[in-house]
Amino acid sequence: MRKYILASVLLAILSLSAKSQYSSGIVIEKLLQTDTTSIGQKIAYPNFNDPEITMSKITIHPGQSTGWHKHTFPVFAYVLKGILTVELEDHRLIKFKENSTYAEVMDIYHNGTNQEESDLIIIAIYLGGKGQKLSIPKEN
Repeated sequence: MRKYILASVLLAILSLSAKSQYSSGIVIEKLLQTDTTSIGQKIAYPNFNDPEITMSKITIHPGQSTGWHKHTFPVFAYVLKGILTVELEDHRLIKFKENSTYAEVMDIYHNGTNQEESDLIIIAIYLGGKGQKLSIPKEN
């Protein structure tokens, strides 16, 4: 019985601690927590002298694509509207639906396409460095 009471008190304290970080009217919904990319690569943070985070809103019109490119540092994205179809170099296809999140593949060329009939909108967060390209286009 004593262990049950102690566990209950500890749980109550932890619950209050988490809730006390923000006002009671704030709702926090975890969108992504991962240590791997969308294909299972381990995420590794780059060591830049001048780190810089870039957040972008990307709109891809129907039938359009990003073009083949790769990222050399972690990129995280949220599909705000539509469905993103990503083709990898090995011809695998991955689809990310509206309201989904993902960690982009690193050092692998890929092409993101909007195969739907309305605009695709993505919010992307790049963990890069000053002067670093956000993506590197594939040379033909």
